[in-house]
Amino acid sequence: MKKEVAVRMSEEFGATPIAHLVQLANQYESRIYIEVDSKKVNAKSIMGMMSLVLSEGQIVQIVAEGPDEEDACNGLEVFFQNNI
Repeated sequence: MKKEVAVRMSEEFGATPIAHLVQLANQYESRIYIEVDSKKVNAKSIMGMMSLVLSEGQIVQIVAEGPDEEDACNGLEVFFQNNI
């Protein structure tokens, strides 16, 4: 399952929000990736997520593959829209 979402940020996308995103992703069984432009990283990897440079309004793709992929995509979508 793939979902596009615009990043909404109230602060800089630093280490704390990234850690929360990785914790959220790890709650799901599915493999979860975040795609930005041509870069695809594992959403369950703190190092991978820290390698992304995200900005307000940027479009990212959430890609999830597995038994709870729909829940994973929806959960990460809410995070990107509300919790950064």
